[in-house]
Amino acid sequence: MYDLFSEIEAPEREELRRLRKELEEANYKYYVLNMPTLSDREFDEKMHRLQALEAMFPDMFDPKSPTQHVGSDLVESKKSKDKSNKAFETVKHKYPMLSLANSYSREEIEDWVRKLPSGVEIVCELKYDGLSISLWYEHGVLVKALTRGDGQQGDNVIENIKTIPSIPWRIERKDVPEFFELRGEVLLPWERFEMLNKEREEQEEPLFANPRNAASGTLKLQDPREVARRGLDAYLYYMLGENLPGSTHFERLETAKAWGFRISDAIKVCHNVDEVMAYIAYWDTERKNLPVATDGIVLKVNDLAQQEELGYTAKTPRWAIAYKFPAEKQLTLLKEITYQVGRTGVVTPVANLEPVQLSGTMVQRATLHNEDFIKQLDIRPGDRVWVEKGGEIIPKIVGREESGVRNQDSGYSFPTVCPECGATLIRVEGEAAWRCPNESGCPPQIKGKIEHFVSRKAMNIDGLGEETIDLFYQKGLLKNIADIYDLKLEDIAAQERLGEKSAQNILDGIEASKNVPWSRVLFALGIRMVGETTAKKIARKYNTIDSLQWATAEQLCAIEDVGPQIAENIVKYFEDLQNLEILERLRQAGLQMEGEAEAAPTSDKLAGLSIVISGTFAQHSRDEYKAMIEAHGGKNVGSVSKKTSFILAGENMGPEKRKKAEDLGIPLKTEEEFLEIVEN
Repeated sequence: MYDLFSEIEAPEREELRRLRKELEEANYKYYVLNMPTLSDREFDEKMHRLQALEAMFPDMFDPKSPTQHVGSDLVESKKSKDKSNKAFETVKHKYPMLSLANSYSREEIEDWVRKLPSGVEIVCELKYDGLSISLWYEHGVLVKALTRGDGQQGDNVIENIKTIPSIPWRIERKDVPEFFELRGEVLLPWERFEMLNKEREEQEEPLFANPRNAASGTLKLQDPREVARRGLDAYLYYMLGENLPGSTHFERLETAKAWGFRISDAIKVCHNVDEVMAYIAYWDTERKNLPVATDGIVLKVNDLAQQEELGYTAKTPRWAIAYKFPAEKQLTLLKEITYQVGRTGVVTPVANLEPVQLSGTMVQRATLHNEDFIKQLDIRPGDRVWVEKGGEIIPKIVGREESGVRNQDSGYSFPTVCPECGATLIRVEGEAAWRCPNESGCPPQIKGKIEHFVSRKAMNIDGLGEETIDLFYQKGLLKNIADIYDLKLEDIAAQERLGEKSAQNILDGIEASKNVPWSRVLFALGIRMVGETTAKKIARKYNTIDSLQWATAEQLCAIEDVGPQIAENIVKYFEDLQNLEILERLRQAGLQMEGEAEAAPTSDKLAGLSIVISGTFAQHSRDEYKAMIEAHGGKNVGSVSKKTSFILAGENMGPEKRKKAEDLGIPLKTEEEFLEIVEN
């Protein structure tokens, strides 16, 4: 009888094991790779099913099951030549960072509220879609900033957090306790998210799926300057610690607001089910007008003593729950799949849809990313597919109608030749994309390279927009970037919609581009994966195009942010005879093909030291002191931290830096003391 019973149970037990594996993999891709493969709802449904199966088979209990812990975003240390690939300090949380129980049903929320003790106040808050952060303050000074990690320990990303203007480094108030912790969400506003994805699209880098992924990826970068450039923001929503002011959650948030922290104005104390449901209904629509992404509402018991009474499960507090807004999606016809070729030859499939309205806009097209994505969804022209707006902005296909009748003989296959030039496509091992190798003969690649070359961050040539470049290409005036410097006034003025004035403006822009510095010229060349920041670092190391041309892949990998793939792309670029011919024409046209040489240290007197300069000086300028520091092997840093070796302090030193140096025990050296070190 036991054997028969085991055979009956086997499918459910196998399903349990499969779900554990699926959810662990989904957690890893969501928290670590920032590449979600399941929607929030799909993940939660699988999690609920796993919980039900584990209740059926208690003998299969496993403390490592996804039902027993939160997903982990800890960054592991890896051995790599890429210096940016270093791990953050891992710190144990003072209080575990648990996840919230989720619900997609308003009826379930009503039941949850009604089951609470009579007269309980409920604080309703917006659920921001970002990356959880824990901020530690000691004596009013920010000392740590931890990610959720695995709930028990997190990565300390304090240097990146300090780039967020809405998070204060110091609280100058007498009523601040010795220690307190504030938790919140790090976000990338919609405007910054769109700008970042536009930059990545221009570089043909994978786009971030949503602002949450972009914020998570940004916060784990090793360069705080790049983090600052991307423009993160933060909203805080919970305070912890001993002997804190206030006996309710709402009072503590009001206190945090008075201390200078950003606390949402959308928080409301509700007293019954009707008030809670009215709050949810209002923000279901109004949230679309917010500058940041939200994906639901969080409900918390207001009284802190009652929170303690209600307690916790293994993963979630019993005194809080999240209501997730359902993603708006519609069923429509996939009419055909077309293909776009980018400037680096990547062939991207695009879904052409029967027009459907989503979040107030008409959607007719959606990216299908690559061949693997199409196969994963198992879609083909003629299918009825589900389309939803990712983060209310980017339309995406999330599945197909399973019940539809399909022609079994009309399976999908990715094209083998370029739809623009007919060249045979290639797929590099380890990459998801198919690529057209015909760089010098494929029209979209030619025009794309010219558009990149003249763009604002590259050569910044006004008047040569996408339409004008297409016109000049069709007329045979432009076949590569070097042809720009052979354009004549009469040839430009003779074109449709252009006259002598427009022609002269274009020529003036071309002439001005000859003064663009070497690092931007290098970026403008459009070498695959060499972005603006990487080009600057390469140009500092190789201050002439001739020296860069003969650099080996191994030498290039020694540059910060240059990995094996980028190095290989640079070497291949200079091996192409057509590229060398174009470079010679650009040199003859007068472009800047060299910059300032990277000065070799004259001594190692400051080797290994990180030095902050603050104030004004009598004997040398700040720039001269920075040059001295580098000349003697030291490193200039802009902000004071535990890693700062000393501060070169002049007159009128910033009070914030002085105070922080005192708190951290960082020594100050006068101008005379510094000169004595480097001169003797």
